Amino acid sequence: MIPDAATPDPRTTLARPDLAEQALEGLVRARAYRPADPMHAAVPFADIHAEADPASERIDQLIYGEAFDVLDRKGDRLWGRARRDGLVGWVSAAAVKPGARLPTHRVAAVAASLPLNALVADAGEIAPDDLAPIGAFESDPVAVAERLLGVPHSLGARSSTATDGSGLVQQALYACGLAGPRHADQQAELGHGVDRSDTRRGDLVVWLAEPGVHSWTGHSAFMLDADRVLHATAHHGAVVIERLAEADARCRADGFHAPVFRRLQV
Repeated sequence: MIPDAATPDPRTTLARPDLAEQALEGLVRARAYRPADPMHAAVPFADIHAEADPASERIDQLIYGEAFDVLDRKGDRLWGRARRDGLVGWVSAAAVKPGARLPTHRVAAVAASLPLNALVADAGEIAPDDLAPIGAFESDPVAVAERLLGVPHSLGARSSTATDGSGLVQQALYACGLAGPRHADQQAELGHGVDRSDTRRGDLVVWLAEPGVHSWTGHSAFMLDADRVLHATAHHGAVVIERLAEADARCRADGFHAPVFRRLQV
């Protein structure tokens, strides 16, 4: 659900009625506050679930090296927030290790032993040709997304192994050193709006879902050119290129709103 502007977004706020992180004291109401314990992903990617039950909905993924601030534990499940994209949820304790490492490199290749945009603190962890120093970014998000053509679509995923629509956009933006929020409604606020007649390569297209109808908030894509989009779609089961008119007709038939077009500051 898209939160009210005056209400802290529960998707990104590490707080429940019984417990909140110490930094939120005075900002949100909870029965107890305590500091979060920083950890980091020690596996290529780890699923983040909405509930402690690993069979619950996958809402995100933690990519290797990304920090995860832990506030609670139930058995082998940890509740916290992924520091890079801000989402709150539950991960397996076996997927993380203590501490938030300071990375020196990011994975820049899409066919490396670790996912694209994984954060590496020791360059010896992966082949040097697959790495780029922290601070060295690509310049064209669409070119990054094109390298992921054919990657399977999977709801809640956001890696170069599998991804959903907003995950593809997020990872392409990360590779270019740009802000990459996780959800379509958040991505619909990036940059500034443009008219359909003025769209060009690199613009975002976002079809927002009716609030409360789905757990996800819409569908995001890149404009490849004036008439085609590049996106990860369940309809095709992969990252594909298709005509905007076809994608638009299908999204509207599925109950999405008319698309909004956003130009990024690349």
